[in-house]
Amino acid sequence: MDKGNKGWWEFPRWSDVYEQGTDEYIEKAFATRSQGNQISCPCCTCHHRYWYGRNDVRDHIICNGFVPRNDESFHLGRMGPKREAEDLQHDEPSNMNDGIQELLHDALREGPNEEAKKFLNLIEEGQQELYSGCKKMSRLAFTIRLYIYKCDHKLPDVAIAGLLEFFKEVLPDDAILPTTMHEAKKVLKLLGLDYKKIDACPNDCMLYWAEHANTTSCHVCGTSRWKSKESDQNDNSNEKPRRIPSKVLRYFPIKKRLQRMYMCAETASYMTWHKYGRENDGLLRHPADGQAWINFDKKYPSFSNEPRNVRLALATDGFNPFQTMSIVHSTWPVILVNYNLPPWLATKSEFLMLSLLIPGPLSPGNSIDVYLQPLMKDLDDLWQFGLETYDASTNTRFDMHVALLSTISDFPGYAMLSGWSTKENLLALVVIMK
Repeated sequence: MDKGNKGWWEFPRWSDVYEQGTDEYIEKAFATRSQGNQISCPCCTCHHRYWYGRNDVRDHIICNGFVPRNDESFHLGRMGPKREAEDLQHDEPSNMNDGIQELLHDALREGPNEEAKKFLNLIEEGQQELYSGCKKMSRLAFTIRLYIYKCDHKLPDVAIAGLLEFFKEVLPDDAILPTTMHEAKKVLKLLGLDYKKIDACPNDCMLYWAEHANTTSCHVCGTSRWKSKESDQNDNSNEKPRRIPSKVLRYFPIKKRLQRMYMCAETASYMTWHKYGRENDGLLRHPADGQAWINFDKKYPSFSNEPRNVRLALATDGFNPFQTMSIVHSTWPVILVNYNLPPWLATKSEFLMLSLLIPGPLSPGNSIDVYLQPLMKDLDDLWQFGLETYDASTNTRFDMHVALLSTISDFPGYAMLSGWSTKENLLALVVIMK
C-alpha cells in the first residue's frame, strides 16, 4: 500500500508513523478547535463526546485508537506535511461542502442550548437575595417554599395572593417577590416541576386527551365527562357554567426533568457511572451487570454506544392516601427509576421520578394502559427521535435517547401492566411455600 494514500491511523499503534500522525493531529486540532485548553477526544472510546487536555488526548489515541472524521478542515488523513495546493484541486466540491456543514454543526452543538440557557438564567436570577442583607433564603427558594406551603395546606390562589400582599408590607421595599401565584407557577414550570391535568372517563375507558381533548362524553360507554351536566347549572346567561370533570389524571412530564439531570455537572457525571464508574468484576451489583442489560446492548448497539442515553424502570402500586383502613380507596402512582445512576443514588427519593398519579377510588385494573398513554407517548418520542440535551460536565450537547428496560411491581401489579393472568402462578407459589 502506498504510504501517501494511507491514513496514519491505519498503521500499528506502536509504529513511529502512528505516533508522528498523533502528534501532528493534536497540534493542528488544538490550533483550530480547542475550547480553552481542551478538545473533543477522537479516540475509539470517546468518539468526540468528551473533552480532555493535550496529554490525555494523546494517551487516549495511542492506547485506544483513532476515529477519523469527514470534517477535518486540515486534512489529517494524509501522511507527512499538509498537501500541496495542486492536490487540493482534485477534491470534489460536494465533499468539501459536506465537511464544512459537519464542522458548523459540531460548533453549534457546543455549549448550552436554548432550554439550558433558560434554566441556567433562572437559577442565576433565583440566587439573588430576597432582599438586601437576607442570607437565609434566595428568591428562588422563597418561591419554591411558598408553593410547597400552598400544597401542604391546600390553600387557594386567592389566599396566597393575600399572603404576598402581607409580605410586601412587612418586608423591606427592595424585596423581590412574585406578584401573584400565577407568576410563581411560571417559575416552577421552567424548573420542570409542573404537571398536566387530563380528564378521564370515570369507568376507565378513555382519556380526554390528544384527538379526544374536546370530547364531552366517553366514546366507549357514553358516560358524561362532567360530574354535573350543563343543564343542572344555575340559569344565568352572563356566567359560563362551571364544569367539574368526573375523574382527573395528573401527568408530570418527564422530558424536561431528564434534561435537568445533565444540566448539573455533578449529577451529569453520575449519569455515566454505569459505563465509566462501575467495577466490572462479574458480580451483580447493578442492573448493568445483569444479562438483560447485556442482551439489550447487543440488540441495540447504536443506543448503547452513547453512555449518556437513559435507561429507566417503571414501578407502580396502589395505596390508600387517607391513611385509614375504614375507607376503601386506591390511588396508583407510576414512578420511574433511573438506572444510569449508581445503586446508592438510583432509589433515593430525590431521584425517583413521579410521572403519573392515577386517581381512585378503585384500582384501574387492566385499564391501566389507558392512563399510561401520555407517558408512553413521551417515552416513544425519546426512543425514536431523542431530545437535544446540554451536558454540563462536558459543555456539549447530545441527542438523548431513552429506553424503558423493565417494570417493578408485585404479582397483581404485574398482571395489570402485562394484561396476563397471574392467579395460577400465585397459587403455585403458595403451594410451594407451604
